[in-house]
Amino acid sequence: MELILAVCMLSTPGDCREERLSVSVEEVAPIQCMIGAQPIIAEWSQSHPKWKVERWRCGPAGRDGYRI
Repeated sequence: MELILAVCMLSTPGDCREERLSVSVEEVAPIQCMIGAQPIIAEWSQSHPKWKVERWRCGPAGRDGYRI
């Protein structure tokens, strides 16, 4: 399962990208990902202070082409 973040630069809000964070090696239910996501997002935000998380979702690992 992956946590997919839509993040934008604080200094230039139009500069956005997608970040994919691995939540678990084994398959977990989407609700488990959603429950566990907030501390992961907080940690990512703290280590990337120039970026702001605009949106996020959980999804299957390795899937490309699906935007949030």
